[in-house]
Amino acid sequence: MVRLILDSSMGSYPVVIGTNIQRELRAAITRLDPTGAAIITDSNVRPWAGKVAKAIKRAGLKTSIHVVPAGERSKSMTHLQDVLAFLERQQIDRGGCVIAVGGGTVGDLAGFAASVWQRGVRLVAVPTTLLAMVDSSIGGKTGVNGGRSKNAIGTFWQPAAVISDLACIETLPQRNYREAFAEVVKYAVAMDRGLIEELDKEHDRLLEADRSMLERVVFRCVAAKALVVAKDERESGPRAILNYGHTAGHALEAASGFRVSHGRAVAFGMRVAAAIALATGLCSKRLVETQDALLTAYGLPDRVPHVDPKRVMAAISRDKKARRGKVAWVMPRRLGHAEVGHSVPSAVVRRVITKALA
Repeated sequence: MVRLILDSSMGSYPVVIGTNIQRELRAAITRLDPTGAAIITDSNVRPWAGKVAKAIKRAGLKTSIHVVPAGERSKSMTHLQDVLAFLERQQIDRGGCVIAVGGGTVGDLAGFAASVWQRGVRLVAVPTTLLAMVDSSIGGKTGVNGGRSKNAIGTFWQPAAVISDLACIETLPQRNYREAFAEVVKYAVAMDRGLIEELDKEHDRLLEADRSMLERVVFRCVAAKALVVAKDERESGPRAILNYGHTAGHALEAASGFRVSHGRAVAFGMRVAAAIALATGLCSKRLVETQDALLTAYGLPDRVPHVDPKRVMAAISRDKKARRGKVAWVMPRRLGHAEVGHSVPSAVVRRVITKALA
């Protein structure tokens, strides 16, 4: 088990990474001493939410569980309204807390609800997917999707604790597990060259979900993100590096009606960004080949469902980080180092995306 203490404008909070760490969850809840608690989860991990409820009960706190349908479509204003109604029925006051048990969808939805209920109650994140453990549970971004845009409606709301139990990962379908490595490769290519070497060297152990290796990789990703978020909590500058692969990735998700999973979309987005960087002379062919090899090795091929390139281009212009329809791209320059704020001619973007979707 490893523990990090992350700093934020709302105060510091612990991130615990380990296996079968219900005791750590009880300790975190006990330290918060909430007046009440409500668990938000989805239909895929309802049994795990039950374990969380039992662990909390041993800390002397009764709680109820609200279940949303699994999948990205639950990140909607309709489901947000349902969650808020649940918090109202449970009489969660300002001394209470919301416990998010699930992947990125549950974390974003429950976090948003926590941030607006009673003008803000505490949030405890219990991520159950590798993707959520390495990325979405850290940093305080919450929200739901708009009608045509990914994560268009939301807030910045830091958690009071993050408890990542690697035992959850054994419940994941193999495809979902592998798709999470898109975010891991993102950290490696954009920020941590040493992680590239580890992903290559320990490929077999990681694909087998070896817990000791997973603990190391999750720790490296969380530490990398924490350093960036501490300097730029509300994404006014340097934090944009965490969006490597997400500009085209989010656009693909939105243009496909969220039929493409987040992991596959981010892998697509990284391939697009690297191809643009190569075409504009910003990176080497070796970088592109190394990234492609890593993504493929972890089960993220370059094939995606057919989506109209025009719809993807339109979604890029609606990106929440765009200004007057212009997007500042995060571009890889060398392995382990990306740069923010690059302007790319739309003709180049269109050409690369059309080829990637062919």
